[in-house]
Amino acid sequence: MLSSQKTVSFHDGRSAPQLGMGVWQVENDIASSIVKTAIDIGYRSIDTAAIYGNEAGVGRGIAESSVKREELFIATKLWNDRHGHDSTKVAFEESLEKLGLDYVDLYLIHWPVPKVGLFVDAWECMIQLRDEGRAKSIGVCNFNVNHLEQLLDQTGVLPVVNQIELHPQFQQAELREFHAEHDIVTEAWSPLGRGRLWDDPTLNDIARKRQRSVAQVMLRWHIQLGNMVIPKSVTPSRLEENWRIFDFTLNDDDMAAIARLDRPDGRDGPDPELFRLLKA
Repeated sequence: MLSSQKTVSFHDGRSAPQLGMGVWQVENDIASSIVKTAIDIGYRSIDTAAIYGNEAGVGRGIAESSVKREELFIATKLWNDRHGHDSTKVAFEESLEKLGLDYVDLYLIHWPVPKVGLFVDAWECMIQLRDEGRAKSIGVCNFNVNHLEQLLDQTGVLPVVNQIELHPQFQQAELREFHAEHDIVTEAWSPLGRGRLWDDPTLNDIARKRQRSVAQVMLRWHIQLGNMVIPKSVTPSRLEENWRIFDFTLNDDDMAAIARLDRPDGRDGPDPELFRLLKA
């Protein structure tokens, strides 16, 4: 791993690169080349999911890279129609087979789907997979405080990571505070706000001052908050740009200005309490 990369520590004693690459909406037939390019640039963390339909392509990219498997951090996710102890185990085996790996570094529940009510069953299976060493660490995505409290109350085990929608217009301060109190790492998906913030005056002023792009400013903001972050791009030049965020800093005024961009209606993705889509 390049010396400029930062890591975050998990409460299970493991660690992960703070900056990774997400592959949501990356077609399977190009995923291998994108993953290999990212690894060549310096990325060591790749985040995929069963529902993305590109685990096989990601696996090929890993196999074709010149970096040893143990130097990479690979995450994938359990989809909403596979909750439950037995179905979770089968889904995990399917993901490993597609990836061509013996283990993943992080296995995540993609959404809680509380109206189905089986995420605790899935979590109990994931604890077993962790204890077997095939999922080195386990976490969740899109869990609210009440969902996390259910995991703790019923299993005594909290996730090392909660991957949530998080960007300057949707900062989730209350949830991040709960994470901090319980030693859960916050990981941001949609870290750049899906392109809605490119013209924001505050971010553009900071970018001009720092002689950086707006994307780099937002990613640096995440890094300084302590978030793991997984921006997605299929463009090599953009992958390079996203990687170059460790040689500058935002000052307190910059961070305070970005904090003021938070909006109560800033959510762009689904509400975790309501979202229950079972198939793509």
